[in-house]
Amino acid sequence: MSRLQAEILVEGQPALADALVLTAPISFWGGVNPRTGRIADVRHPQHGVSISGKVLCLPGTIGSSSAAAVLLELVSAGLAPAAIILHEPDAILLLGLIVAQEMGHATPMAVKLDRKEFPRLVDQRLAIDGTGMVSVQ
Repeated sequence: MSRLQAEILVEGQPALADALVLTAPISFWGGVNPRTGRIADVRHPQHGVSISGKVLCLPGTIGSSSAAAVLLELVSAGLAPAAIILHEPDAILLLGLIVAQEMGHATPMAVKLDRKEFPRLVDQRLAIDGTGMVSVQ
């Protein structure tokens, strides 16, 4: 088992779930269906894959001010990722988690980890604890 210390961007629930390492950046607005939790962008290499309940590893995001609203919808519908690992912070996306917390929802944790670590996470089960420690199971 290997362990990686990530930087906590937004505190949330500890996670134990399969990693979904995206191979391309994604926009949550129009790129993720908030009613199904699936990648809706037909141009995305992982079109149709569900992000729900996964540790979502994002190599980047394509900005939209509506990304926060889509993530908030996913959290409130119980379709959010178990945790989010970002290569670099995305303030708008993270705002969705912060608003969900303020509304009383249990929210996934968001952490920052260098993208060079992402290949190690492919097809792995990950545990992320309250300190941001990512353990590859």
